[in-house]
Amino acid sequence: MRLNQRFLSSFMTEKDTQIRYRSECPIVRSLDLLGDKWTLVIMRDALFFEKRTFAEFERSSERIPTNLLADRLKKLIESGLLEKVRYQDHPVRFRYEPTRTAQQLKPILRSLKQFGEKHLC
Repeated sequence: MRLNQRFLSSFMTEKDTQIRYRSECPIVRSLDLLGDKWTLVIMRDALFFEKRTFAEFERSSERIPTNLLADRLKKLIESGLLEKVRYQDHPVRFRYEPTRTAQQLKPILRSLKQFGEKHLC
């Protein structure tokens, strides 16, 4: 499945305005979405460690602050990488499921892992 326009253009900033891309380059646009300190950590946890709830993401060893975790989860939902699914009604609770588009990040994350193991450990 090819990443569609919605993937890169639909997510909003905190002020609900479309992201302003620094470039037409697909690499730069991808970094505009994924290049912060926490987003790929969340995707790693969702794709490889099967973390699904806010509490599970919050317990990651990297200790992402809760306000940033909430913001990044919202961004990942709006970008089409995660889907928010209600799993409990009383109290209302949600889980975050990786989408088919998100699955395309697995080889990228594996390559980053291999690079880190080879050059940074």
